[in-house]
Amino acid sequence: MSPRIPRRVLLSNDDGPPSHESPYIFGLYMELTRKLGWDVKVVIPSSQKSWIGKAYQIKDTIKGAYYYPKGPNGNGCTSEVSRPLEEDEVGEWILLDGTPATCVNIAVHNMYPGEIDLVLSGPNFGRNTSCERRRQVIKSSFTELEHLAAAFSLSSGTIGAALSGCLSGTRAIALSYGTFKGFKPTKFTDDANVLACKIIARLWEDWGKDTEGLRNGDVDLYNVNLPMIPELGQPNGIEVVWTTVWRNAYGMLFKPKEEEHASRSMREAGPDAPQKTPDKPSTPVQSDELPTGSTALSFHFAPANMTSLVNPPLDKLPYGSDTWAILNAKASVTPLRAAFMECSPESYRLSSEEGEKGSWVPGRPFKL
Repeated sequence: MSPRIPRRVLLSNDDGPPSHESPYIFGLYMELTRKLGWDVKVVIPSSQKSWIGKAYQIKDTIKGAYYYPKGPNGNGCTSEVSRPLEEDEVGEWILLDGTPATCVNIAVHNMYPGEIDLVLSGPNFGRNTSCERRRQVIKSSFTELEHLAAAFSLSSGTIGAALSGCLSGTRAIALSYGTFKGFKPTKFTDDANVLACKIIARLWEDWGKDTEGLRNGDVDLYNVNLPMIPELGQPNGIEVVWTTVWRNAYGMLFKPKEEEHASRSMREAGPDAPQKTPDKPSTPVQSDELPTGSTALSFHFAPANMTSLVNPPLDKLPYGSDTWAILNAKASVTPLRAAFMECSPESYRLSSEEGEKGSWVPGRPFKL
């Protein structure tokens, strides 16, 4: 087999098996296996696991099942034991009740030890976005920027799975498809998969260098983002550029489960008044379970004050950053280190470009 073709690819994600919450993984699997002819093994969470980063489950017994997807959308059935494929089934996948990073680590070290050449995480589904696009300018909600902005990248289950792969000594790529209001994202799935596979294949064939890389000076991982827009289907497609990570921060992510509780619980004498003696004695914690019944310490995920991330002023975005690229209808390729750091400037080029004259800066076209 040609050294330019990976022996075996591990495909994982944070959105789980094919569903309305995970509409892309089946199409990419088919593109990789049927069009590129790659040997792809799929090990994914059994349910949606976004915003979980690179967390591992260290106290739970991870259980799984075999999954047999069928065309055209990947719907299928599960089995407790491996079995031969039945009519219209295209492959045998594995579902684990673990985080994306947990799935990748188990797959690389337990299911296919020494057999995985490339970990591919995604494509992530950019859900619940509220975007406006005029004159080739795209404005996106914070969920759309989940895998772009530095603050959200640190929470990304998609990137977390890729990090898990590269920390296990394997090349890794995180892939996300950004959704925008006014466009039906699944309409562009085929075109997005074609471009994604071109980028993935190009990176695999000509993986970049980073002197601080974990694997003999190679880049640890790449973060690739594609906007799901009509231009994907045009003859010239969209431009692909090298990018950095847009550095930013977010504030409050959680709110009390019952907002009105805050006002009711305020002591009548004011915040400085002594705490009123509770009617019931406190309950000692005997295990991992907390006392139930009270909502005084109940919170739910409800991000606030995201204006600067939801609609960032385009003139304030750093040229060559991943968010700059997406908001200007470009696909982005960001080389990363497995340390929540960007790579050195030399990494913004492919191995074959070493020695060429030129300024290796973010925003420079990525050569397919």
